[in-house]
Amino acid sequence: MTGWFSFLHGEATAGDVLALARVERVLRDAGLAYDVVWSPGFRADGTHFADVDPAAHSRLVFVCGPVHGTQVEELHRRFAHCVRIAVGVSVVDPESPAVTGFHRVLARDAAGSGPGPDLAARAPALPPVPVVGVVLTHGQHEYGGRRRHEEVAAVLTRWLAGRDCARLELETRLDAHDWRLCGTPAQLEAVLSRLDLVVTDRLHGLVLALRAGVPVLAADPVEGGAKVTAQARACGWPALVPAERLTAAAGAAAEGLLGRWWDWCLTDGRAEAARIGAGFRAADAVPDAADGLVAVLRAAAEAGAGR
Repeated sequence: MTGWFSFLHGEATAGDVLALARVERVLRDAGLAYDVVWSPGFRADGTHFADVDPAAHSRLVFVCGPVHGTQVEELHRRFAHCVRIAVGVSVVDPESPAVTGFHRVLARDAAGSGPGPDLAARAPALPPVPVVGVVLTHGQHEYGGRRRHEEVAAVLTRWLAGRDCARLELETRLDAHDWRLCGTPAQLEAVLSRLDLVVTDRLHGLVLALRAGVPVLAADPVEGGAKVTAQARACGWPALVPAERLTAAAGAAAEGLLGRWWDWCLTDGRAEAARIGAGFRAADAVPDAADGLVAVLRAAAEAGAGR
């Protein structure tokens, strides 16, 4: 079983891998044994072309993607003794050696025939994974020598890469002209409210997620604690990791600490975040600095009038 996910200089898309899963299910149901060849650039622990003895196989199946190019043509030369079948593929040029080298082509789209559904559409159901917004900053130079932003971000992103989750990089900065960024707070809140968790080292990453009722795994990137720590305390949010705990701890210790808060956020933390978010909107919400503004303005006006 091969595809573009097999080539060293190919690529593994979600659609290709789901198409493979659909074909695997069909072969398993039919009781047919098979091997899958993976690119070492995508799956280091899988079977690679270097591990495959062509003489040990009688059939080759190429799954999904366009049937085009020298890498596909090389398959025909290397597995010349095999019956070669392409399934769920796009045929761009039916006279190409990449196409004519197959004994059978079960196309999803080709000139002269109606299209069929892509194989990914009927792939087996997938397990749910949490959707995690990631809001990080590399700025805040006002903290000078206390800044640990780069180190904290490196620990967080390296750790996140190993978590089974859907990661979504977000930015609190608004921009009405860059389509990749939100243009209004409402647009950002619409995204945040659909997440399962936010991982952040930003004050507003923390506050806006809690405002949306979404749990937050926060890290304060300033040694000794600064505004992220202060805001977590003000909001009554416990899932906060100091910069020192991340940068001074060994890799396993830091990952264990983050993992414990991750588990709490996705369980008990859901209800706690919802409670805090509802509290922000309540009529008897905890006072903030704006509540005292009018009195200060009036006092200032009266003082000015008395001069």
